[in-house]
Amino acid sequence: MGTLIRRLVTLPIAGLVAALALSTGGPAAALPIYPVADPDPFFGAPADLVAAHQPGDVLKIRQMPPNLYFPGSEVWELLFRTTDSEGKPIAANTTLLVPPNFVPDSPLVSYQHIINALGHKCKIATELYTTDPLTQIREAPGLNIALARGWAVALPDHLGPRMAYGAAKLGGQVTLDGIRAVKRVPELRVVNSPVGLGGYSGGGMATAWAAALAPTYAPELDIVGAAEGGVPMNLVKMASALGTNPHPAFGLAMAAALGLEREYPERMNVSGQLNDNGRWLQSMIRDGCTNEIMFWGVGRSASQVTDNVNFMDDPSAWQVMEENSLEMYPGIPAVPLFEWHSPTDTLVPVDAIDNTIRRYCDAGVPVQTLLTPSPDHLSAAVLGLPQALDWLDGRFRGVPAPSTC
Repeated sequence: MGTLIRRLVTLPIAGLVAALALSTGGPAAALPIYPVADPDPFFGAPADLVAAHQPGDVLKIRQMPPNLYFPGSEVWELLFRTTDSEGKPIAANTTLLVPPNFVPDSPLVSYQHIINALGHKCKIATELYTTDPLTQIREAPGLNIALARGWAVALPDHLGPRMAYGAAKLGGQVTLDGIRAVKRVPELRVVNSPVGLGGYSGGGMATAWAAALAPTYAPELDIVGAAEGGVPMNLVKMASALGTNPHPAFGLAMAAALGLEREYPERMNVSGQLNDNGRWLQSMIRDGCTNEIMFWGVGRSASQVTDNVNFMDDPSAWQVMEENSLEMYPGIPAVPLFEWHSPTDTLVPVDAIDNTIRRYCDAGVPVQTLLTPSPDHLSAAVLGLPQALDWLDGRFRGVPAPSTC
């Protein structure tokens, strides 16, 4: 089981969500099962969230103790106002790392981690200080390379306060408002910092959405480029391709369906479709991190957790998938992109990546694509990250962006 989990922890959420997320027709909707509230009161939204604050406004800030992952760096946590997928105000958080060699207004990288989870204990802000051996910051080595270059690094918890695993557009908005937040605190010394974006797989999806949304959602941000890898660009294609057979990573499918239901409670009816087996699985993973979700869901299928044979027939669910698919989003990034993936990646539709990048190129966006010499999704993440950081360094230094368009 340990080997299986290590191989599948970076599986993209989109390709696994279909069987449950589309189970919305049939019986009456049940209320979504939200995560248990974070026990740390710091993450609670203030009562005046709607009346007194705009997107990116800082609600709370605190400095944290030194962190073993990032020796010598200051660690700050910020709670800020952002917007959910349906335009409603919510509070989200980001963690800012400031290395000891940081010079004021040096580069700032917002790095979106892979967060395959439903519980608050799985947030980056929590995992940085946990003693749980099953949770770890897998991208820490690459982030230390960025910190050694004198860059500040922001780590947003891009699933938002509901831990809405699967809601890709939300991730982009949380990312952008997290950048706004750290720039609104002069003591953090990043007010005038140029910004780069980075992330892979589910984190790459939040990164890619942030880049695409920035021209309209946060046009004032000085974003110099976005490095995005292994991005699921089209949830509809991935949903259509997923069958009903048992799958070793079905737990992630279930988790993504529940996460989307949390974000779209009036349009996604997942809980109302579950049979006894489904409700049992829901109870086991509702606050779970990757390892728990994988363990309890391994080898299961949609037909085991719902009795609705028409689970692919609900137009509302398909529309939600479309709204979270970059290939279908008409917006164009206004910054150069570095994009990397395996050309034989079987977990994301490579043609959706190609189509999206071609559309960006046709619009005049400089895009450098790296096809990694690896057959799978996981190894591509490691192979592309060093070049992604080098590419961001060039953007920070003002070197014209290369393009393979």
